[in-house]
Amino acid sequence: MSILTEKFKTQHDTAPFSQIKNEDYIPAFDEAIQKTKDEVDAIVNNPETATFDNTIAAMSYSGQTLDRLSNIFFNLHSAETNADLEKIAQDVAPKLSALGNDITLNFDLFKRVKAVYDQKDQLTLTAEQTTLLEKSYKDFVRNGALLNDEQKEKLREIDAELSLLKLKFGENVLAETNAYQLLVTDEKDLAGLPEGAVEAAHALAKANEKEGWLFTLDFPSYLPFVTYADNRELRKEITLAAGRKAFQDNEHNNVENVLKIVKLRFERAKLLGYATHADFVLAERMAQNPSKVTEFLNDLLGKAKPAAVKEFAELSQFAKNLDGIDQLEKWDGAYYAEKLKQERFNLDDEKLKPYFKLENVLHGAFEVAHRLFGINFKEVDTIDTYHEEVQTFEVSKDNGELVAIFYADFFPRKGKRNGAWMTSFKPQYIQDGKQERPHVSIVCNFTRPTASKPSLLTFQEVTTLFHEFGHALHGMLADSTYPTLSGTSVYWDFVELPSQVMENWCYEKEALELFAKHYETGEVIPMELVEKIRESASFLEGMATMRQLSFGLLDMGWHGQDPTSISDLKAFEDEQFASTKLYPDVKENAMSTAFSHIFNGGYSSGYYSYKWAEVLDADAFDYFKQNGIFNKEIATKFKDNILSKGGTEHPMVLYKRFRGQEPSVEPLLKRAGLIK
Repeated sequence: MSILTEKFKTQHDTAPFSQIKNEDYIPAFDEAIQKTKDEVDAIVNNPETATFDNTIAAMSYSGQTLDRLSNIFFNLHSAETNADLEKIAQDVAPKLSALGNDITLNFDLFKRVKAVYDQKDQLTLTAEQTTLLEKSYKDFVRNGALLNDEQKEKLREIDAELSLLKLKFGENVLAETNAYQLLVTDEKDLAGLPEGAVEAAHALAKANEKEGWLFTLDFPSYLPFVTYADNRELRKEITLAAGRKAFQDNEHNNVENVLKIVKLRFERAKLLGYATHADFVLAERMAQNPSKVTEFLNDLLGKAKPAAVKEFAELSQFAKNLDGIDQLEKWDGAYYAEKLKQERFNLDDEKLKPYFKLENVLHGAFEVAHRLFGINFKEVDTIDTYHEEVQTFEVSKDNGELVAIFYADFFPRKGKRNGAWMTSFKPQYIQDGKQERPHVSIVCNFTRPTASKPSLLTFQEVTTLFHEFGHALHGMLADSTYPTLSGTSVYWDFVELPSQVMENWCYEKEALELFAKHYETGEVIPMELVEKIRESASFLEGMATMRQLSFGLLDMGWHGQDPTSISDLKAFEDEQFASTKLYPDVKENAMSTAFSHIFNGGYSSGYYSYKWAEVLDADAFDYFKQNGIFNKEIATKFKDNILSKGGTEHPMVLYKRFRGQEPSVEPLLKRAGLIK
């Protein structure tokens, strides 16, 4: 047995990262895949009549060794990858795809599931058991159980090819991100940049054995540059580099990968009896179908576009008055938006950063969670990690009972993909009467500490931390019986509610006073700054909304119609962006070739869910606001009906139980300043 497939001999059953070698993975995957097959065979060959317990529940608990191993490996593949791990991923992905097909296309297993499903009206099941039964049956049907042998073989081929294409897509984006460097050697080209960004760039140059200041496409390096650098030509250079990712004539070009992925997804959906990939995906979402999503996006677009057009005209005029800019370009947007924000609100992100020391913000998030949900976080150094910068915490109730293990990984590294995400090393579930508690992680790319300063966050990084922490709470406070319905295992357009609702506390005086303290003086953030943060929350919100909607519409463009005739990726994108376009197009840039959310993450036909969840989160937070942002009764209702319930019931049922009504779009439109 491998160290990765036996029970971990660690406190709390945490992953023994320091003992794992790269060469352990492939044998461990082979062993865990075989173990999963044996568990499935035992269910299929059970001589007893199929029941909920011996078939449906048994399936939910099967494959735990493999799931645990996959969580460890693929989380490292995102947060701490290297050439060896990428090779292993290429080896393992088709094997996992084949196993998934072996299970969902196993007709004898399906017969047992169907036998239980057909008698569901006669069974006495809990709401969670009913959900698990219906989900198990649908999963088989949606993954080809009713296909003939020839069609099943075709499905296997498509799934194996898709698993490799998605991996290749992500690896190309990471390679392109790592390949670009902007080396500044003339100090005058740093004009406008904050001291912290300059210091970080100098440290990065030194680490790369270069003279000067080094900027990259990692967000903590890229964003300050395009937001503050006075040198317009250099802003243009780095902006174009970001927009060219995987859209260049080199080995990392993703054009063919995108076209193949969308065509294979369409072919797969047709094979399973759906009109498009979006129809297939949305059948298991709150939104239900592509027309409802498109209607939702276009309805919001109708409300946001007049404001966006007006804001863009104001920003263009401001740039013209300030610097004689005749045409506002993409590399000007963040720069002049920041200048206009400073003029309008006298609010500069750099003036805010001293109040947002990373450690303070993290403990602020912990304190908000304590006041709302009665949980405590204690940092410990006895839990093994995959990198020395990863922090670990025991999460407990006031009575000392363990709630979860929490990992936090905050800074950019070469082997870490861009962005921020929450993930899990072990889910919560109850088996044989034993409550297994989850191991949850958040991974970010925040501004590093420098020789003279701790890590000081931009306000956007503060909201990002709270966002990912909201996902983490969904995982940590899970309380379901079956692992496949636990925590964030919910409809994709519901999963962003816990994360997005947490961002709201970042704008509230009562919450900010807990953690927004000057890193040198300890002074609490002045209340006039808090007011400015609140006022500026809807600054250029029309443009921001339209940008988000453009991504959702592009996603639906790729997945909500027949893509087989698309041959020119750039021309297709231009069509999709026609209704949301503000800036002049850049012909050598494309969005899709680096749109990891939909081509390498889980958001295909689901990017709309960020806006969908904003409707839910604005409505949910409105409920808190009416009764107090730390109202214990409402927080308990949120925990008991949303956070702890995972995917055990339909999300709208859970939401109405928490809120007492269906969500209204009004609070979102008011918050965005789109209606009075």
